[in-house]
Amino acid sequence: MPPVLRARAFPTARTAGAGHTVGVTGTLDRGRDAFRHRRWGEAVAALRAADTTDPLGADDLERLAMALFLTGADADSVEAWTRAHHACLGADDPGRAARCAFWLGFGVDLTGTNALAAGWFERARRLADGAGGPCVEQGYARVPGALARLMVAADPAAARPEFEDIVGVAERFGDTDLATLGRLGLGHSLVLVGERAAGLAMLDEVMVAVTADEVTPVLAGLAYCAVIEICHDTYDLRRARSWTDALTSWCATQPDLEPFRGNCLIHRAEILQIDGAWTEAMIEAQLAVDRLSRPPGRMGVGAACYQRGELHRLRGDEAAAEDAYRQASHWGHPPQPGLALLRLAQGRIEAAAAAVARAVAEADGPLARSKLLPARVEISLAAGDVAGAEAAAGELADLAAATDAPWLRAEAAHATGAVLIVAGDAPAALAALHAAHVGWHELGAPYEAARTRVLVARACRALGDDDGAELELEAAVAAFDRLGAAPAATRARADATVPPTVADTGGLSPREREVLALVATGRTNRAVASELHISEKTVARHLSNIFTKLGLSSRSAATAYAYEHDLVP
Repeated sequence: MPPVLRARAFPTARTAGAGHTVGVTGTLDRGRDAFRHRRWGEAVAALRAADTTDPLGADDLERLAMALFLTGADADSVEAWTRAHHACLGADDPGRAARCAFWLGFGVDLTGTNALAAGWFERARRLADGAGGPCVEQGYARVPGALARLMVAADPAAARPEFEDIVGVAERFGDTDLATLGRLGLGHSLVLVGERAAGLAMLDEVMVAVTADEVTPVLAGLAYCAVIEICHDTYDLRRARSWTDALTSWCATQPDLEPFRGNCLIHRAEILQIDGAWTEAMIEAQLAVDRLSRPPGRMGVGAACYQRGELHRLRGDEAAAEDAYRQASHWGHPPQPGLALLRLAQGRIEAAAAAVARAVAEADGPLARSKLLPARVEISLAAGDVAGAEAAAGELADLAAATDAPWLRAEAAHATGAVLIVAGDAPAALAALHAAHVGWHELGAPYEAARTRVLVARACRALGDDDGAELELEAAVAAFDRLGAAPAATRARADATVPPTVADTGGLSPREREVLALVATGRTNRAVASELHISEKTVARHLSNIFTKLGLSSRSAATAYAYEHDLVP
């Protein structure tokens, strides 16, 4: 941390108020040196050893508390912060005691004891107010209330001025840690009130402070987790990946550091999965399960179990996937859409359709719905519910347009292409699928890109381009094999064995031949739409394509063509 913060956080031993005097040597000096050079495990060992000989003073207790927290010993860190707090009270330093109480509240809150955390936060406020004049700790004491407005009351408009005031206090006293906390909350508030660009820019500034070592290491991990959570909720994969890489490099220089805890562990696993590093993603997801399952067990463990289920499903380990989804449900995390997609892979299409339809109906808010709609499209098409797939794809496209998130745009284009193939409009499908593939490529998402290439192959085949279809499928299979996506590779190989489109049909797609056959029996557009589970508008579009491809101008001419070419069952 910068010298000004070092002096603020750790007064000299002469003013610490307990235990040690200037000139302390040996084990204690080794502990301080290890802390200064961020050798956290060594710092813990030396400071604890010194403490057994002569109880540590407030300065060194704070060092010990931080080092314990950074090595994952949360409960021991709380104990050290508690001792530091009481040492500051004994030295009649209420401001510093308030700061200790603030960090105690955060540490206790991570263990899941919210009432105790609230008590420490209230003590921090009382001590700061009684410090005898304006002090930076009064800004720290306001952070919990502002966070409650933002996260608990879900009122970012009310939280915004609170965080602006906190940043003002931090700047007045030159405290980078408090400024970082304030900007974290302010950036999040801006995102939630619709000022996305300004909010994300402020969060970028927060992460610059983290990676430039301008904040205490304790705050670095908390800041990253908050930023990565916001990136996740806004589908900002590029920003999440950039800051994950930057902080990973930052961590690599610090032995024994455990900065990632909570939901940020899960989001790291998600990023690794998208990147195609599935083995590393599984390790990270299991690490999240292990850490979050520590007593008393945190809400995020369900999401970690779900992430493991996703990786098992993609690899084809159905039993392990089912078990992981059940564990996710046990911990209160919805098992959908993963479990529904697993049922689809097992051939239980009705069960899959019922599950995903119920999940979509119960989903509240655009974020929750956007995670379910791609699966709704895929499963509805497998169940023959083209109208349902079309509606889900349309809603997904609307969400993508509203958020302007590249990931959602690619998802929406893929879903639209899938629906158009089944609807028989291969040219329009290809346009959507090419947009999706470009999006996946730019996002560095190899599995999603390969899935889109499978659909491109189907569209090519519908247009009679069997060579193009073969090339697309070869590329998709190769990508699936590299990833270890056995089920997807098997399905793609099965697509490659599908016989080419029968000749002498004028280039009509399978869906167009279905529409023509029904029209030839005298059915109206409404009757055709009902039988094929598509809209009348889609039927009209198919008829227009049929007339164009066959060079016809009337339904009667189309009927004659259908009978002449044996297209009527």
